[in-house]
Amino acid sequence: MFEKRRLPTRTPESRAFAERVQVAMELTSRLNVLPHGDVDARIALLSEIFGQPLPESLTIYPPFFCDYGLGATFGERVFINQGCYFLDFGGITIGDRVLIGPNVTLSTSGHPVEVAERFDYLTHAPIVIEDDVWIGAGATVAPGVTIGHGSVIGAGTVVAKDVPPLSVVTGAGAIQRNAVQPS
Repeated sequence: MFEKRRLPTRTPESRAFAERVQVAMELTSRLNVLPHGDVDARIALLSEIFGQPLPESLTIYPPFFCDYGLGATFGERVFINQGCYFLDFGGITIGDRVLIGPNVTLSTSGHPVEVAERFDYLTHAPIVIEDDVWIGAGATVAPGVTIGHGSVIGAGTVVAKDVPPLSVVTGAGAIQRNAVQPS
């Protein structure tokens, strides 16, 4: 689990973040109204959202929502289904051959728990999804989590702690270690 960092609000850095959020929201709103068959325009907008060329083997189905864009990196043969939310200010690293089901949220940022500090800071910590992970529909991954290679996250699961490699995590939070057979 990564330690959360803090971005003070009402600073030049937080204003730059807010400006980038506006850019990412504009780009994702354009992405989400494209005809599904306009793959070239989709790839161009996704490259603009993420600020870099993307692997040719990456598939992201709209609608897709991203609040920052510049914090995400992708391995080869990654598939991201419809309705996903990437709050990537803290950084999202996705390994090779990762499958992400519909309506998955990867959230790298939030606010302090302390009431007196909630409006004074944004907290953020990276999410790392290692190779060959499958994240089921409607799952949510919290800031600072690493999901070990070959693991499966069941549909609807909230993942707030690191997941060891080759594990299955269900909505009840139960971790079955080495439940996945390596290939």
